[in-house]
Amino acid sequence: MALQEKLDRFNKQQEKCQSMLSNIAAKSSSSRAAAAPKPASAPPFSGARPSAPVKFSNDTERLQHINSIRKSPVGAQMKRVIDILFQTRQAFTPEQINEACYVDVNGNRDVFEGLRKNPKVYYDGKRFSYKAKHDVKNKNELLVLIRKFIEGIAVIDLKDAYPNVMEDLQALKAAGQIWLLSNFDSQEDIAFPNDPRVPIKVDDDLKELFRSIELPRDMLDIEKDLQKNGMKPATNTAKRRASAQVQGFSAKPKPKQKNKEFSKKAKLTNAHLPDLFQNLKNS
Repeated sequence: MALQEKLDRFNKQQEKCQSMLSNIAAKSSSSRAAAAPKPASAPPFSGARPSAPVKFSNDTERLQHINSIRKSPVGAQMKRVIDILFQTRQAFTPEQINEACYVDVNGNRDVFEGLRKNPKVYYDGKRFSYKAKHDVKNKNELLVLIRKFIEGIAVIDLKDAYPNVMEDLQALKAAGQIWLLSNFDSQEDIAFPNDPRVPIKVDDDLKELFRSIELPRDMLDIEKDLQKNGMKPATNTAKRRASAQVQGFSAKPKPKQKNKEFSKKAKLTNAHLPDLFQNLKNS
């Protein structure tokens, strides 16, 4: 409301000044016309030009834009700030944020507290900055981080580390320093370390054994075999099928297509990890 009142007062002051200057210009023109001598034979003619309208620097549109931003929901204002922090990767004071995106952090307590507690924002008491999930800033630091996650790290957790992180991931993959494999369930990429300092040679007998292992078709049987060997299955097929029957869906498992690149004896394969076993097939 305070901003709108200032805007209204500013418009009224403009109108008042415009009226005053127009009156002054008109009086000055009429006095000059009355004082100038006129030739006797010349028809009556006023040599004064019509006064030009006085132009002011009109800031109304910008003020209206600022007002609309500050009246927007708290979440929308926070998003504007986080976008600025993400794009620039610089630390901003509340005053600098106000200049950059017109969000008055100091004047809106909800916005200030929301940013201070946001997991994507770091506040040191004076400045706000973007906070990525993993603190890496270049390709070398990225490789060191991935090597710490032997069981793999989700690429989605690395996307906001720094601006060109995705290009660096592809470069590391091309150099053979990491694997980028798709998760079979979520279809999301997982980055695995591939340390060349640890060469692994697989015997032919082990390769043949891997290719010849037959797995049960039904996931229930697979889960039972895992439990017999003291392992806890990551899935619960019985519970999932019971829930599907309650909701009216068919619980019949879909037949899996055989992958021709692997042994014909295998019923279920690791076909969703083609890069990982490329060397095994070619050797």
